[in-house]
Amino acid sequence: MTDWTTFLGAVQLGGWVIYPLSVLAILAITIVIDRSYVFLRFARPPNTDGRASGADGISSRSLTEGLDSLPARHVFRRLSAPLTDRPTAPLWYREAKTEAIAATIERDMSKGFWVLETIVTAAPLLGLLGTIVGMMHSFQLFGGNGVVNPGGVTGGVAQSLVATAVGLVVALFSLFAFNYFSRRLERLMDELESFANERISEIRLDSEGQGATP
Repeated sequence: MTDWTTFLGAVQLGGWVIYPLSVLAILAITIVIDRSYVFLRFARPPNTDGRASGADGISSRSLTEGLDSLPARHVFRRLSAPLTDRPTAPLWYREAKTEAIAATIERDMSKGFWVLETIVTAAPLLGLLGTIVGMMHSFQLFGGNGVVNPGGVTGGVAQSLVATAVGLVVALFSLFAFNYFSRRLERLMDELESFANERISEIRLDSEGQGATP
């Protein structure tokens, strides 16, 4: 309890800069929770019951078999829609629809990334601003004959240090979250591309086989 009280007291020393930094921290935490849920709920490959194969451990046939059990907004189910809903449509049309849906999925899954990227830059700058304000407050307390209020000087220095520390903590948290989700999205798009390419190859092979049948 004493440590928590000490922490709150230190944050109060940070001055008004702490308030916008707190808003940025809340935004970063909210985005992390939201994206974690979205990736866990709508981006996990379906259960293949050990039938997966291939270099990346994912087989298009095994994935297709589990699509019906996925939520309607699941990325694999959304991507497979143009490949299965209209079997009589030309292959070029289904390929174009698949590419459009993949671009939409990438945009939907990356929501909030720009906010995290902005926080990575803005938080340290706000902390620096708090440092400047705190140091200016300390310098104003110097009189012509020396220090007039030593307590005020140390308080201004403490304010500048706390603001800088909080800004760096918020920026580091946002940076790690942004890098993790960016890498997660990149891997997801690679999986979707492999899945779509295998399905299109199977459709093309089936079409050629039917055309070659006398």
